[in-house]
Amino acid sequence: MMAIEKVSVALTGEQIAALKAAVDAGEYATTSEIVREAVRDWQLKRELRQEDVRRLRHLWDQGVESGTAGEVDMPKLRGEARKRLEGAKKSSR
Repeated sequence: MMAIEKVSVALTGEQIAALKAAVDAGEYATTSEIVREAVRDWQLKRELRQEDVRRLRHLWDQGVESGTAGEVDMPKLRGEARKRLEGAKKSSR
């Protein structure tokens, strides 16, 4: 079993009440169990965020390596976008 280390965490009264209510309702055995689950959820979320950043950096690098898109006619591009938007609005009605 992994070593357990105690830490002190400051929580609001509302947060403490929510933890105690979950324990009293039998959802968890202890408030520590809730905090450990929250930390595991945070760890997973952090890993997913880091993977997203790695993937975006890779896509960015691919885009830069692919070269320039060339000259862009912004008025024409805006006009085409407006037409697509109007078409989408009409089809959703």
